[in-house]
Amino acid sequence: MSYQALYRVWRPQFLKDVAGQEHITKTLQNALGQSKFSHAYLFTGPRGTGKTSAAKIMAKAINCEKAPVQEPCNECRTCIGITDGSIVDVIEIDAASNNGVDEIRDIRDKVKFAPNEVRYKVYIIDEVHMLSTGAFNALLKTLEEPPKHVVFILATTEPHKIPLTIISRCQRFDFKRITNQALVNRMQYIVSHYETTVDDDALFLLARAADGGMRDALSLLDQAISYSDGHVTVDDVLSITGAVSERFLIDVIKAISEQNVQAALQSVNGIINEGKDPQRFIEDLIFYFRDILLYQTAPSLEEALERAKVDEEFKQLASSLTTTLIYHYIDVLNHSQQEMKWASHSKIFLEVAIVKLCQQPTSTNSKENDIELDSLKSKIQQLEQTLENLKSGQGLQQVQATEEQKPKRRVTPQTSTGKVATPQIKEMLKQASKADLQRVSNSWGKVMELVRKNNIRAHAWLSDCKPVAASQTTVLLAFQNEMHRDMIDTKFRSDVEKTISEVCNQPTQLLSLLVHQWDKIKEEFVREQRGGSEEKQEDPMVDEAIKLVGHDLIEIIE
Repeated sequence: MSYQALYRVWRPQFLKDVAGQEHITKTLQNALGQSKFSHAYLFTGPRGTGKTSAAKIMAKAINCEKAPVQEPCNECRTCIGITDGSIVDVIEIDAASNNGVDEIRDIRDKVKFAPNEVRYKVYIIDEVHMLSTGAFNALLKTLEEPPKHVVFILATTEPHKIPLTIISRCQRFDFKRITNQALVNRMQYIVSHYETTVDDDALFLLARAADGGMRDALSLLDQAISYSDGHVTVDDVLSITGAVSERFLIDVIKAISEQNVQAALQSVNGIINEGKDPQRFIEDLIFYFRDILLYQTAPSLEEALERAKVDEEFKQLASSLTTTLIYHYIDVLNHSQQEMKWASHSKIFLEVAIVKLCQQPTSTNSKENDIELDSLKSKIQQLEQTLENLKSGQGLQQVQATEEQKPKRRVTPQTSTGKVATPQIKEMLKQASKADLQRVSNSWGKVMELVRKNNIRAHAWLSDCKPVAASQTTVLLAFQNEMHRDMIDTKFRSDVEKTISEVCNQPTQLLSLLVHQWDKIKEEFVREQRGGSEEKQEDPMVDEAIKLVGHDLIEIIE
């Protein structure tokens, strides 16, 4: 007898042997044992998960000579005949090649005839979603009211392509992807019947490559056994699947996190020279980063990991990467993988992706940034709390209680706190002249240019102001924005004064205020000069201070 593939030899003959589908097999066993099976079933799910096998087992159990039974006996003439395909009353149709109206009409015409050898005719229509619209319409009435001796079992990998009118006439069972552990258990059982030995790690690699399909897993196992010399190792599986080892993935990820472009590219070129597929390598990287992310967020879900094996080295690698960095890595790799699909030189996109990943900040810097961000958030919360206290009066009470215990101190208006030194500005205005202001205004463009050349940040904050008054030794600047004015006063005052002095060829002092404050001070100064007011002009900022802390704590020095 010629050699048969493993997936054909080990096709399930009992519902209990259909791996990973207990939610379906138990329901079907109970229905078969009580003879309460339906006239039409719809089996949906990924490839290689047991849909067609379950359909054939059902056909045997329905017609078994020992029926009603939960499982076929596989010993009677009927079970043996259905297994070897000699009984013509169990018809298996491939809808991919028989998808026309005529084929379905032929079925519709023949279902009314009684079966020849068994109790029930069973029609198994595989890939039923491939039927044409006309064929579906021809099948509708038959599915709704078939003869009592007919059972339809429809199987498909794409249920969304089946009309709802068909689905509503069937009992639907959704087959799910088989877990890696279930695939490994089944392969271990099969290997135990042969002289070949397979490493456990190799079986897990085969299960991951099968992507939830038992048929794919057994086909890869068959190939690995043929490739090896009686003992299948991890390297054998990597050779036949085109995947890369976990050790290699860890080395590449470490090189990326350390921004070692040379080491990362050398590793990538090595696997390309070995004939590995760049798209498959990017897929492995994405899955490995995904495993790291899952382990960071849910360490107990080790069974959900696709590529990684949780050991000490994996734990260290997971702890060295931030989630933000992992999100970025996955985005870059996913984008490159999409571009590879339409590229003739996929190696180039892989190398570009590796370079992009290596150019990103290291995980350590990212953690430092997170710490700085948390610190800033904490300070903002403290400022917000202080502001709320001031609004409610608690802050003012605390200040007054503290100040009562301290000696009186003198309060002098300061230009660097956002307040206006009105007396100082008015004194400067007495010495100011239009000629001096014209001189400064004409030179202001050169001042801005030199400031930008020496300190770009100072130039950005200074661009919001203009000179409004000047004397031989002082320049008054009016700002639109208070923040700009404060930044110049606190951080860049000396740079600006130095530049103005250099342009004007004489030492120059800088005064600053806001535009609306300048308008008010200018009006007061003009009125005073014209003698329009005999009363003493009060400083509004001093008035505000008196309101806050009282007369006893204020001492003003003009």
